[in-house]
Amino acid sequence: MNVSVRSLTDPVGLLRIAALVLTCMSFGLVASVGVTASEESSYWAWCMFTWCFCCFFTLVILILEFTTLSAKVPVSWEDFTTAFAMLAALMCLAASAIYPAFFTCSACPRQIGATITSWFCFFTYGGEVVLTRLRPRGQISGFLSTVSGLLKILETFVACIIFTSLDPAKFSGSPGLQWCVAVYCMCFICALLIILLTIGRLLSYFPVSFERLVTVSNVLAAMMYMTTMVIWPLYGFRGTVQNSAMWNKLLVVTFMSIFNFIVYTVDSVFSIHMVFWPQASS
Repeated sequence: MNVSVRSLTDPVGLLRIAALVLTCMSFGLVASVGVTASEESSYWAWCMFTWCFCCFFTLVILILEFTTLSAKVPVSWEDFTTAFAMLAALMCLAASAIYPAFFTCSACPRQIGATITSWFCFFTYGGEVVLTRLRPRGQISGFLSTVSGLLKILETFVACIIFTSLDPAKFSGSPGLQWCVAVYCMCFICALLIILLTIGRLLSYFPVSFERLVTVSNVLAAMMYMTTMVIWPLYGFRGTVQNSAMWNKLLVVTFMSIFNFIVYTVDSVFSIHMVFWPQASS
């Protein structure tokens, strides 16, 4: 079996090794402490899943590249690694902000240590994304390595944050809030399908232009998210005690809805630019 030592010694490889160690440290420190606040246990589970997920897939990528088996994997490897690095950076950023907000105190050394290592995880994965973007223009071939592709990953991640903050008891009896949840689901599914089809190299089977399909999807998603910015805070905060756990979750959904609307709007601009002015985008 051929091996590639260079995959471990180049800048991206070194960043991946550092991320592997740091995510393992964060997971281990938090696991040794456990969770005591039952109301916020979903956020604790999110943070633990983040570090475990990132550690596992970083190890898989390192093994596949070291053994050169990555060349035999039937997916777009560049798109896959770029998508993972971007997603891991966003997940670690969220975990680095969420965990200390709910579970860290001045007399909690292991929680503080986990927070610090989590921030370093974010910087290492962010460094990998930056190195990917700094490649010479001719070497950036995958869609997910482009600005529009990275925005697509960001859109799916923000939707995941929204999903973790949704409470069925709040929106089950409100048609307005149910519409918002439907918007979050539809836009998430569309964005995820685009990512999976890109990684799976299935774009050539599309009977229509992929760029035009993405543009239409982005514009529709931006318009639907615009409705959630009005409907969710209008109906969501009714009858909810201010500064309660439910209030905080509703606030997270509101701000993430606004943020995702902005991201989809920027993505729409980039997509339209790529479709109608392709020479200027290349």
